[in-house]
Amino acid sequence: MIRMQVPILTPVLALAGLVALPAVLRPQSSGTQPAATAAASTTRAAEQIALGDRETAAFNSAAALAHYEGAIAADPRNGEALGKASRAAVDLGEQATDAAQRTGLFRKGEQYARRAVEASPNDPESHFHLARALGRTALSVGVRERVKYATEIRALALESLRLDANHPGALHVLGMWNAEVMRLNGVERFFAKRFLGGRVFGQASWKEAVSNLERAVALDPDRLTHRLDLAKIYLDLGEKAKAREQFERVVRGRQTDVNDPAYKREADAALRRLQS
Repeated sequence: MIRMQVPILTPVLALAGLVALPAVLRPQSSGTQPAATAAASTTRAAEQIALGDRETAAFNSAAALAHYEGAIAADPRNGEALGKASRAAVDLGEQATDAAQRTGLFRKGEQYARRAVEASPNDPESHFHLARALGRTALSVGVRERVKYATEIRALALESLRLDANHPGALHVLGMWNAEVMRLNGVERFFAKRFLGGRVFGQASWKEAVSNLERAVALDPDRLTHRLDLAKIYLDLGEKAKAREQFERVVRGRQTDVNDPAYKREADAALRRLQS
């Protein structure tokens, strides 16, 4: 009698969430619902990405991130949504004044970018977004941790350029990688190469830093961050006239990025120091 009662009670208990239905008792799919659901998710994700792009164009990173996260909720392996969510999170991190909040946003950008690389390994944008997120985090840590980040950042930038040799963002990242390594003092570079696994640091040079940033500017001349970082490298090399020209171009340039007002203020301050 006990054996006869189990099949009768199972559907009732299953409705209550107490047991799982045996396969023979589960409702059978018609075969069309999964495809319809997938199509609806794809549509929903595309709608959210379009809304996020609209907010990005309006320089509203918080709203853009919310929409990109909505797209990810609808389609968790949407590489475009993941990459753009990473970009928005890092943009917000750059704007944050609280150190803990800034770090958290950079970490969120890293997590989304890692998922973007997994979802779209052949998309140069996904590798660039991860390199960018890691680069922002690396600037806030000590030399030992920076070495760990730097090795991966360089590899990601090179992979992005392998997929698209004219990717301005990846060129910028690679140029800044060279510059940041060269900005380490001799003792720091020695210990990084000898004891911290940073042998690749020996390949860094000011020549590569300048070359990559100049190419980024040539390919994407309206992006102020390219010019700002190139100007800083020129200053490192003592080329004040070239640095001044780039700083002036930043101050006069039109806004294309949410953080451009901050870049303009930084360039203006640099010009004032050069004139004093």
